[in-house]
Amino acid sequence: MIGRLNHVAIATADLEKSAAVYRDLLGAKVSEPQALPDHGVTVVFVELSNTKIELLQPLGDQSPIAAYLAKNPSGGVHHICYEVEDITAARDTLEAAGARVLGDIKLGAHGKPVVFLHPKDFIGTLVELEQA
Repeated sequence: MIGRLNHVAIATADLEKSAAVYRDLLGAKVSEPQALPDHGVTVVFVELSNTKIELLQPLGDQSPIAAYLAKNPSGGVHHICYEVEDITAARDTLEAAGARVLGDIKLGAHGKPVVFLHPKDFIGTLVELEQA
């Protein structure tokens, strides 16, 4: 069902400072910030040869990333994202198998449909699926 690793998402309280670590210290290409109000975050993507790192900063107090950072003030890995060919079929198959899907399918930062899966069903890891 899952295809390639699309990205690893890291929550941060300071998006510019975190982007500078990748850009200035590690020499990576970093995208411009993109606000995603439907997800409650502002993101940048660090482009790597084989995948991406998504840096997430809360967009408002109601952001799920704000809650994450309240528990993890230094930030950290928030979720991993895998590509799937058909997001609806993947969701339906997972739900039929008893996996918990968090919310509805939404458009993600790449303009493609995404859905999140409960970490308790995936070895303590929040998983995002993105339609390839």
